[in-house]
This record gives sequence, structure tokens and C-alpha cells, in this order.
Amino acid sequence: MITLKFHVLQPLVAAVFLAVSCAPPSPKEAYQQKYGAPTVSTVEEYRRQVAQNPDRELVDLRAYLPDAVFDVVYATSRNFMGEPVYTSPGAYLCRPAAVALQAVQAELAEMGYGLKIWDAYRPYRVTVAFYEHVLDSTFAASPYTGSKHNRGCAVDLTLIDKATGEELAMPTLFDEFTPKAHVDFSDLPAAVLQNRELLIRTMASHGFTVYADEWWHFDFRDWEQYGLMDLEFEELESAEI
Repeated sequence: MITLKFHVLQPLVAAVFLAVSCAPPSPKEAYQQKYGAPTVSTVEEYRRQVAQNPDRELVDLRAYLPDAVFDVVYATSRNFMGEPVYTSPGAYLCRPAAVALQAVQAELAEMGYGLKIWDAYRPYRVTVAFYEHVLDSTFAASPYTGSKHNRGCAVDLTLIDKATGEELAMPTLFDEFTPKAHVDFSDLPAAVLQNRELLIRTMASHGFTVYADEWWHFDFRDWEQYGLMDLEFEELESAEI
């Protein structure tokens, strides 16, 4: 057996410690260091959070809204970034928001309408990428505070005609960052104003508040009680809660 003297081990231990301490931070750690926003960034943290409060679970909207149309544009190149920023077309919300959205869909169905979902829960890393791309916190949430999307408490959507699957006429396309997207913009055809009002009113009756600069963006009540999340959709699937 080879025995190393302490004076030989000492520099080896120091070298290992230096290598570990000088290792570059992971992307998630780098975001937190740069912007100071604490996030739930491991599956283990997420499991502990949900064990303490089941409402914190991010649930798959496809299971709650089987009749909705899902067009998760950030999993494609059809978005303002010009490239996919999601690794898969996931659509998740915290459980209470998903249940509330079920009620929205049921009410709309009685009028012959349905929902098209563009985005829901968004990993914090994507909020960082959006902000660093546009450098404007009006249309991209500040990474210093994070987005309500990162909390599983925001959803981007529109109305469709259930009979045809076609979108109802709205003021702008999704993610069109112009004054026409503001909910108070009124120089629009009467039918468009009526459609926008129907969407806003129906969502509001079930706990969702529209974001003033984006007619398609809705925040769920009590979002302040939910922490920022930085888990990929695949990590949520692997959590097996």
C-alpha cells in the first residue's frame, strides 16, 4: 500500500479545491449571479416545493384542455427570436390556473368558441434570452424580477371558432409589439373590438387579468405566491409527481 505524507497531500487537496472553486458556473447559476433572481432550478427543489403545496405543481394543459388548439410558437422558428427557444412544445400551468382555464373553455364552448394556446409556463432561461434580445421590459419581462410565465401563472392565447378551428379576428398577430396590441387601442373594426372584449371579459371572470400592452397575455390571480422556475419541460416530465 502506498502512503502519502501530509506535506505531499496538502498541495494536492489545494489544487482540487482550486479547480472546483474556479469551475465556470452552470447557465442557471450564471443567470442567478447576473440578475439576482432566485429560481427553482432542480427537479429535487421542485419536488420538495410541490410536496409542501400541491398547487405548485405545473400540470400539462393538454390533459386539462383536450379540445384546445396548441401552437407553441417558441418551439418553432415562427417567433420574434427567429429560432426555437424551447426544446419541445410544452404547455404547462400551475394546477389552479389550469383548472380555471378549463372553466374558461367550458364557458366559451357554449358560445361556439374555443381556445388556441401559444405559450404558458416559460423557463426562466428563456425570459433572460428574450430580454437580452430586445432590451425592453415592456414586451419582455425583466430578468431581475422574472416573468409571471416563469411562475406558471401566465398564458398567451386567443379565441377560435370551434366549428372551423380558425382564429377570431384580433387587433394584431401574436407577439406583434406595436401600439395596436395595447388593450386600450380602439382604432379597430367593431368585430375585432368585440372579440377582444369577449376574451378579456371571459378570462377575467375566472381569475385572469389581461396585461395592458399585450391583448393575448393573461396573468392568473395570486401569482405573487408562486416562485420563479427554471426547469425545462423534460425535467417537469421526469419529476413524476
